[in-house]
Amino acid sequence: MRTHTSGVQAMNRPERNFTTGDIRLERRLPTYWRVTFDMPPVNIFGPRHLPLLNDVVTAIETDPDVKVVVFDSAVEGFFITHYDFLAPLEDSLKVPPGPTGLQSLPDTLVRLSRAPVVSIAAIRGRATGVGSELALASDMRFASREKAILSQWEVGAGLVPGGGPMARLPRLMGRGRALEVLLGADDIHGDLAERYGYVNRSLPDAELDGFVEALAMRIASFDKEAIAETKRLVDVASLPPDIDIKPEWDAFLASLNRPASQTRIKALMARGFHRAGDVENRLGFHVGQIGS
Repeated sequence: MRTHTSGVQAMNRPERNFTTGDIRLERRLPTYWRVTFDMPPVNIFGPRHLPLLNDVVTAIETDPDVKVVVFDSAVEGFFITHYDFLAPLEDSLKVPPGPTGLQSLPDTLVRLSRAPVVSIAAIRGRATGVGSELALASDMRFASREKAILSQWEVGAGLVPGGGPMARLPRLMGRGRALEVLLGADDIHGDLAERYGYVNRSLPDAELDGFVEALAMRIASFDKEAIAETKRLVDVASLPPDIDIKPEWDAFLASLNRPASQTRIKALMARGFHRAGDVENRLGFHVGQIGS
């Protein structure tokens, strides 16, 4: 049975492991944490998860000892999929902006990128929509060659991605490939994601956990000040400014109410969107079918 606690107060307790909602944080060492998404059946991320992810990032920012955080999933086949389109829109609108002044999701992702801690996404399964955006906000991304699928599928449903991929993807892979990912709205498997620069490396699935664990433990053994200062200087050269991130969430929310997007989302729902099954397993294929 899951236990549910909430807020930074829970994260500052001395226990090694705890759960806040559907996001589990394990302190494997004081210097090395794991954050695991456990939102079965398909790891859909919604407005109720925004404060939970904020709490995780606040703990990462403020803990004096942590040096490395790895994000992974406990749900077979899914890292994180997409935003919750069944939740009332007002649930998203009422979540207050974060410390950067950005709305909650882009604020949390921007702060994760800038935290003086190394963040690593270990991607096994689908990282689509929010999952892709969290992976892009992480410092490094490693993918299962056989099981990882990344995508920004939203344009295929008449939507605008909201968590910063338009600002981040061109910096990683160049304009043409970024537009292919965003406007093609198709599934990108592990090997192609590596070739495009979407992820650092794709590895055989049996080797993914061992590789990420060894890298995380290696970095965790280094001096925190040296890690933080090196990362800060890389951030200066590589991270998009907040002004490039801000319009994306506003455009995402605005696109939800357009008749064209409502029609496409309803067509996806009729096929089985938001439920375990073929649509969630092959979202890139299905968004390519609804308008044809």
